[in-house]
Amino acid sequence: MQTRLYYLDNLKTLLTVLVIFHHAGQAYGDGGDWGYTPTNPAEVIPWIWHFFSTNAAFFMGLYFFIAGYFVPISFDRQGAKRFVKKKLIRLGIPLVAMSLFISSLSGRVELAHMWFVESLLIFSLSYTLLRSVSPPIGERQRCSLTLSGLLLFSLLMGIGSYFIRQVSPQDHWIGLWLWIFEPAHYLQYLLMFVGGILAYRFHWLEQMNRHTGLTALTIGLLLAIGNYLVGNNCWGHFVGHWFGFYESLLCVFISTGLLWFFREWGGWTHRFWRWSASQSYGAYVFHLPLMIGFQYLVDDVWMGAVGKFLCVGIVITLVSYLFTWLVRMIPGVKKVL
Repeated sequence: MQTRLYYLDNLKTLLTVLVIFHHAGQAYGDGGDWGYTPTNPAEVIPWIWHFFSTNAAFFMGLYFFIAGYFVPISFDRQGAKRFVKKKLIRLGIPLVAMSLFISSLSGRVELAHMWFVESLLIFSLSYTLLRSVSPPIGERQRCSLTLSGLLLFSLLMGIGSYFIRQVSPQDHWIGLWLWIFEPAHYLQYLLMFVGGILAYRFHWLEQMNRHTGLTALTIGLLLAIGNYLVGNNCWGHFVGHWFGFYESLLCVFISTGLLWFFREWGGWTHRFWRWSASQSYGAYVFHLPLMIGFQYLVDDVWMGAVGKFLCVGIVITLVSYLFTWLVRMIPGVKKVL
C-alpha cells in the first residue's frame, strides 16, 4: 500500500498559489497576453518580469515532475483501462468544460491556463501507449540521485532548449488544431514528467541524501537570485544569450532542492493542509476567470500597482479555494475535481 506523501501534496498546494500570484501580476507587467488591462497607466510594476521569468523557469516543470511521479503508481494499481478512464474524467472533463467557457467569453478557441491539463492528459495517454508495448522498468529499483546526474540531466534539457529557442523564442505559442503549446518550454515539461516517472521507479526521492538535496537547493536559489540580477549589463547579456541552459539548470536544481526540503520539513498533516491539497486542482482550474472578473471589478480602486497585484493574488487565492470547496460539495464532482 502506497503511503500518502503529504509533502508532495503540500508542495503542489504552494505551487498552485504561486501560479495564481504569477497570473495576478500579468496585468501589471510584461507577462504576455492577458484578458484585462488596467485603465490607469500608472499600474505598472517594472521589476515584475523577474518574477515571471524565475517562476516560468521551474514551477510548471515541477508540476509535471510531481504528476509524472504518480503516473506509474496509478497505472500499476488500476491497469490501463481504468487508468485511461480516470484520466479522461479527471483531466478531460475540466479541460473541455473550462476551454468552452473561456472560448465563449473570448470569441475564439482558447485553452488559456488549461494547456497544462491538456499536456498532462497527452503525456498520460502516451505513457499508456508505451506501457502497452513495453513492460515497466523492472520492479522498483534503488538508484542514488547524484549531483553529476542532475547536471547531465540539466545539460540535456539545456541543449535541446537552446536550439528550440533559436526558431521558437519564449512566449511564442503554437496551435496545432486543438493542441496548444509553447515549444521553448515543452521539452522541459516532457523531460520533467519523464523524470518524475523515473524518480518513482528508482526511489530517487526516498534515497536522496542531505548533501545532494541541500546542495541542489543552494545552487537553485543562487540561480534564481542571479535571474533577479539580470539587467542591461554584461551579466544580463550572458544570461540572455544562454538562457536555455541557465533556465534548465535553475529548473532541475531548484526543483530537486524543493523536493528534498519538503520531504524533510514540509510533510504537514494538519487538517488545513489536507483541505488545501484537496482543493488545489480545482483552484488551478477556476482561478483565471475569477481573477479577470475581480480585476475588472476593482479597476477603479487605487491601491498602487504592487498593492493591486498583492490584493488580487491574495483575494483570488482565497476565493478559488473556497469556490472549489463549494463546487466539490455537488454530488459526483469530487470524481472530477
